[in-house]
Amino acid sequence: MIRLAIVDDQALVREGLALILGAEPDIEVVAEFADGAGLLRDPVPADIILLDLYLPGADGVATMREMRSRRPEVKVLMLTTVGSAADIQRALTAGADGFVLKDATGAELAAAVRGAHAGVRPLSASAADLLWPRRPARPGPSPDLTVLTPREREVLDLLGQGLGNREIAAALALAERTVKTHVSNVLAKLDVASRTQAALLTRDLPPS
Repeated sequence: MIRLAIVDDQALVREGLALILGAEPDIEVVAEFADGAGLLRDPVPADIILLDLYLPGADGVATMREMRSRRPEVKVLMLTTVGSAADIQRALTAGADGFVLKDATGAELAAAVRGAHAGVRPLSASAADLLWPRRPARPGPSPDLTVLTPREREVLDLLGQGLGNREIAAALALAERTVKTHVSNVLAKLDVASRTQAALLTRDLPPS
């Protein structure tokens, strides 16, 4: 079970996030806070903190750094309503374990929480678009998916959904070590440097 704490100054947002994420069978919302001071004053046994980037009287990045100095094992997933590429980059550079915008779907939020817990740095689709804006399609060949085996294409599709190796292993009934091998093969065959780049390719690919 993933234990989650939510920090957001808007009560309606906090309650909505708690309702959506708490309904997931593997996520338990253990605490809600209206500001960073409350989180730091009353630490809870959470695995993940869903932390608003902009809080009254405090900056989410500063709150994250202070929390990390006390409990370095806790994962921090940053959240904001209207972000910019600079916001996202600043949070990730400071050590955030992922970044989601509040326009993310419930499924995206849940996947981001699971991804951060698994050690993957998840980005919601809208956050990824801010960092790497889509460009108009240019004439030329699309990535050649025929080089992938059927299993590797399944792994690529799940990468595009923001799943980590453990989740992919569970979804495909494979050993996690086998998934790592498939991911390495996908990166090599598609000539991309990271799983994030591979995941971004799936946004413009036809369904398998």
